[in-house]
Amino acid sequence: MRKAFVAIAAFLIALTIMLGLYHPFLWWTFIFTGPFVILGIYDLYQPKHSIVRNYPVFGRLRYFMEELRPKVYQYFVESDTNGTPYSRLNRSLIYQRAKKDNDTIPFGTQLNVYDNGYEWLSHSIAAISHHELNLDPRVTVGGPDCKKPYSASIYNISAMSFGSLSQNAILALNGGAKMGNFAHNTGEGGISDYHRQPGGDLIWQIGTGYFGCRNADGTFNYDAYAERAKTDQVKMIEIKLSQGAKPGHGGMLPAKKVTPEVARIRLVPEGKDVLSPPAHSAFNTPIGLLEFVKKLRDLSEGKPVGFKLCIGRKSEFYAICKAMVETGIYPDFITVDGGEGGTGAAPQEFSNSVGMPLREGVAFVYDVLNGFDLKKHIKIIASGKVATGFDLVKNIALGADMCNAARGMMFALGCIQALECNSNTCPTGVATQDQSLMKGLVVEDKTVRVKNFHNLTVASAVELLGAAGLRETHQLSRAYINRRVSPSVMQSYLESFPYIPAGSLLKTPYPTRYELGMALSTSASFAPTDYKVSAVDYAHANPYGDSMHDDGR
Repeated sequence: MRKAFVAIAAFLIALTIMLGLYHPFLWWTFIFTGPFVILGIYDLYQPKHSIVRNYPVFGRLRYFMEELRPKVYQYFVESDTNGTPYSRLNRSLIYQRAKKDNDTIPFGTQLNVYDNGYEWLSHSIAAISHHELNLDPRVTVGGPDCKKPYSASIYNISAMSFGSLSQNAILALNGGAKMGNFAHNTGEGGISDYHRQPGGDLIWQIGTGYFGCRNADGTFNYDAYAERAKTDQVKMIEIKLSQGAKPGHGGMLPAKKVTPEVARIRLVPEGKDVLSPPAHSAFNTPIGLLEFVKKLRDLSEGKPVGFKLCIGRKSEFYAICKAMVETGIYPDFITVDGGEGGTGAAPQEFSNSVGMPLREGVAFVYDVLNGFDLKKHIKIIASGKVATGFDLVKNIALGADMCNAARGMMFALGCIQALECNSNTCPTGVATQDQSLMKGLVVEDKTVRVKNFHNLTVASAVELLGAAGLRETHQLSRAYINRRVSPSVMQSYLESFPYIPAGSLLKTPYPTRYELGMALSTSASFAPTDYKVSAVDYAHANPYGDSMHDDGR
């Protein structure tokens, strides 16, 4: 192709000269042939791209096709059920509910009900009409030390920071929360003017960077925290330990993104790189975490304070629960993020291969809290691909009290899953700071769509409750949800995730599958005592057991 280009270029140059000599006006043809030849000569000698070097000019079509590929695939190739991370079936449902269009489907399910992983709800012959049910169920968040409990919707906006999302997106989300009477998590980027302006209820998330409540050296600033936490709009405070899309990973906000506005909101120096460490500096032990929770609750004048995490090493959560029992300090809520959760940008290995999925995470957290007899004090929030009424019902059945959604709310704003969140080129103006793209998102219209999506999704969950013969979300249990685990085997969640008795982790003998976690964990440290547990360790964990001492785990 290199020789062919040389021949084509020579021909075009000769043709241009001949035309110019024939008539002076035709020298203008060089406007078309010149750039082609010059670009091709550059391509022949540039060292970075082999394809372009071997196929001058024409090799550049590869990059154009790569840019076009996701759009072509989404609109012309993928089926209604195989799109990722969200299928067209679910995206269409969200769009329809946001617009209050017809959200029913014709001709039956497109899902293969005999595929492994297919899930369904056990309905009742004694079903209850949704007209008899409360279409806005609420959950009161606040433990024994909380002076200002919050009555929350069972479905709220998950953490998305200003900066990751545009100001118009934040305005529309918070406006929708205000109209629909549900809560909006700020994300770890701090409380911006765009969170405040509509007046919707806020869950203020505090990450490892302590944005909005930090000193110049990045340590926690208790005075700045107290000033913001006491505002009426802030209803709950969430300490982010980790998130599903990239647990255990910090981040860097580059200097070019630290505008005067961002610097003011986050309390960081303008025009300088800002580090978000992978771990907190305000505490480094389970007991330290709970003391931090207590201090933040006191400084907020008694508002609910909790933490968010994606489950990694199970021993760490056992350790936190042991610290709760020892200190008598309880978080008001725990947000469980699944490994399938989303983010604007994350390393592929972290998104694909780190962190426990939501279903297992929620069941684990509920069971351990119940085993320590702590669940009665603490609400569980599930976060990670919760976009339909059935998603709500599944997670509540596993043990969650309420759910958060990020990407579902983004779809309600108009997101088309272009997968450009990390490039500042979001075509719908949702995940960008480009002012020209941001103008495409009309706040007044999208505010109503966010409210519609929330209300109709909660209503669909309530209808499913009625179909199961239930009136309240707390009546759901794992027995109501079924899953195909092989072509010939079906299990309820109760069989896959059996409950343990309340208080069964407060005394020996512990349930067998919890012995290892109890042996590994200590309230004095997040680190496991040792992954090679000896027979003595097991004996200490469960002196009445004798079946698992020598398995070497």
